[in-house]
Order: sequence, then structure tokens, then C-alpha cells
Amino acid sequence: MIRLALWIVASLVIAALAAWLMALPGTLTLEVSGYRMQPRLGTAVVVLLLLAALVIVVWAVVRRLIGAPKSMARKRAAKRREQGVDALSDAVVALQAGDPARARILAREAQARLPQNSAARLLEARADLALGDMPAAREHYRALIASEKTAVAALTGLYDQARTQNRPEAALTFARKALALAPDSGWAASAVFDDLVRRGQWAEAVAMVNLEPTSSREEKARKRRRQAVIETARAREAEQSQPLAALEHALTALKLWPDFVPAALIAARVHINQGDTRKAMSLLRRIWRATGHPDSASLYAHAQPGASAVERLKRLREIIETPTPHRAAAMVLARGAIDAYDWPLARELLLPYAGPDLTQGVASLLAEIEEGENGDQGKAREWLARAMRAPRDPAWTADGIVSDEWEPVSPVTGRLDAFEWKVPVVSTTRPVSLPPPGNADQRELSETDPVLPLAPSQNPQ
Repeated sequence: MIRLALWIVASLVIAALAAWLMALPGTLTLEVSGYRMQPRLGTAVVVLLLLAALVIVVWAVVRRLIGAPKSMARKRAAKRREQGVDALSDAVVALQAGDPARARILAREAQARLPQNSAARLLEARADLALGDMPAAREHYRALIASEKTAVAALTGLYDQARTQNRPEAALTFARKALALAPDSGWAASAVFDDLVRRGQWAEAVAMVNLEPTSSREEKARKRRRQAVIETARAREAEQSQPLAALEHALTALKLWPDFVPAALIAARVHINQGDTRKAMSLLRRIWRATGHPDSASLYAHAQPGASAVERLKRLREIIETPTPHRAAAMVLARGAIDAYDWPLARELLLPYAGPDLTQGVASLLAEIEEGENGDQGKAREWLARAMRAPRDPAWTADGIVSDEWEPVSPVTGRLDAFEWKVPVVSTTRPVSLPPPGNADQRELSETDPVLPLAPSQNPQ
């Protein structure tokens, strides 16, 4: 209704304007080839306006006719592009739906309609890879490497292909190239870092971790932990040949992760070997109070070279309260009492843990007490039989492997920071001995033994 009213008002205004122009006084004289015309001024203006409108209309028609071929070509190109995009979209859906054969057909159709679109060729390469057509996939990827836009995506595909074909060196080469082109590429950085860790190239590995950006508190904590693990690995590697460098790396790790037991043990051993017993004992005392890890207490007892068993027991009683706060403390103190032939104390420490929660370590120590104190072979064998059926004590465990000492990398998967101090539940590889003295159980582990995490009250860490 408003539009109709506006149209009527506009028509009236235009009509009034035309009438006013035609009613203007005066004449206009035109002479062409001896012909003279003298229309009124208003009529002449209206005629001129009509002629201008006619010229504009004629030019628009002529222009439309001239541009018709190009317009039709543009419409055909737009339709072809639309069909190519539809084919590309359907190819993505088919590949995700697990139909790589149809995805490859659609990708080729999209590539035919969109020759400049690299995504179509990349999708065809993915389909070839899914179908197991490795040569075709490799050719597509190598062609895509030439383009700056698709180089990283092509290297990603070549990396996946090399891993599928079990060619780790080639996969690593592609990962390094991708990392050089795109330093923020997560998969490439992870692949290169994992390789450095597997090879034990700790300096390069920690340099990569140092460059990692962090935005949240969790990411910062994860970064500091990885740095601490790598620094501890460097300390472990240099402990025998370069003790001062090992000490520096271990202390750096403790700054990053103050309660990291492996780093503390390395630093304490270096201090002891250099005759700085006071620093070693101070560090071990702090770690024991923070974690309750038995290795820290055992090393504390042996911090003074040449000390007798009685002196070691006395030193243990300086840091371990009685009654003992947990099983690990009781076992360490009992081990010291057994070495000092204080059989009553050793028995008193272990009996609270000889009930339903009996573990292999406690049972083995009780067997040793029976044999050492009374020479009772029968009771000793009885305790050993119970040890065979009892749950295990905490140990350094990673991917089913039980190790005597902490290691920075899992021997099964090559994963950094895989070893945890927990109760072994499943061991899937070769037999590995339990931790040495300090955890009294010395028997070997079979390939089928299980691994359950510690309950909070049992885990000294």
C-alpha cells in the first residue's frame, strides 16, 4: 500500500514537471539542411530527454547482444564450478564413510571440473592411499609438493604412506621437511621429537620442548614435566663419565619438578661420590618426606660410605617414624634391621602388614627373618609360598615392562616419561627382575603377571 502511494505521488510529480517544462515560455530554433524548426522551449527539452532515454535503451540492448557469449560462458563456468564443488563434497563424505573407491571417482570428477583446485587432487591421493594404491598416491603427493599451499598437506600424506609401509626413515624425512616448512605443524614436531627421544638425542629434544608455546596452566605444567624428564635422562647418561654435568642436569630437573625421585637420586649419588654427604642427605630427606619413595630412604642409609649395618639402621630411624606411616617405610626400615640382625624390630615392623594386604616383598622379608633368627626353614618356605600368591610391591613399570630402575623412555613404545612407580599387573614381555635391595623381593617376573595401579595410600609418590 505504501509502495502504491509512493508510485502515485512520483507519477504526479513527474507529470507536473513535464507539464511545467512544456509550458515554459520561449522557442528553440533549429536549422538543419535548410530546414528550420522552432518548437517551444519546454517541448524541445522533453524531446531531448526522450531521445537520450532512447539512446540509452538502444545501447543497453546492443551491449547485451555483444556480451551474450561471455555471459553464457560465465554461466557455464559457474555451473561447472558448482558441479565440481558438489563432487568434491560428495568425495569427502564417501571417504569418511569408508568408501574410498567412490571417493576416488568423485575426486577425479571434481578435478576435471576444477582443474585449479588442489584439494581435489589431494583428496584423490587420500583415496588412493586408502585403497592401497601406493604408487598412484605417491605421484599425486609429489606433484602437490611443488605448490607452496599444498606442500605440507602432501608431506603429511607421504608421512602416513611411509608409516603404512613401515618405512620409518622415510617417514621421518617427510616429517622434518614439513617441520621446516611449517614450524607450528603439530604432527611433524611430534614425529621429530619422538625420534630424538628414541635415539637419546636429549639436547635437541629439550631444545624443541623449550620452544613449545604454552597458553594454559596445564600446558605449562606438562612442558615443565617433559623438560624435567629430559634433563634427568641427560643426567643419567652423564653420571658415570661426567658427574659434574650430570649433577647440573639433575638439579635443573629438580627446579622444574621438585619432587622427581629419579633426578633426586642421581643428584644425591653424585654428591655422595664427591664426598658432599651433607647435601646428599639433605636432599634425600626432603624427597623422602615429600614422596615416601623407598629408594630415597635406602640411599639415605648408604650415604656415608663404609658405615656399618647398625649405623645405617640408626640413620634410617632418623627419617622414618615409628610406627611407620606406610608399607614402603616399614619394608625399608625392616631391611635395615635385618642387615643389622635386629630380628625383633624387623618382625615388629612387618607384622602389621602381614594380614590380608600381604605383598610379595613383605612375605619375602618375613621368610628371611624366620630363617635368620630361628633357622626355621619350614616357616621360611611357608612365607615364600605365600609370597608366590601375594600381590606385588610397587616398581618402575611402563607398557607391561618392570624395570629395576627408572628409565626415561619405554622400551616397548619409545614413549617419553612412560615409567611410573606403581604395582605391576600385566607384564607382556620378557621377565624382568624386581627392584634391587630396598624392595626385598628378588624373584623374576613372568610374562603373564598383571599390573594394577597403586591405591593412594600405597603409592609413595
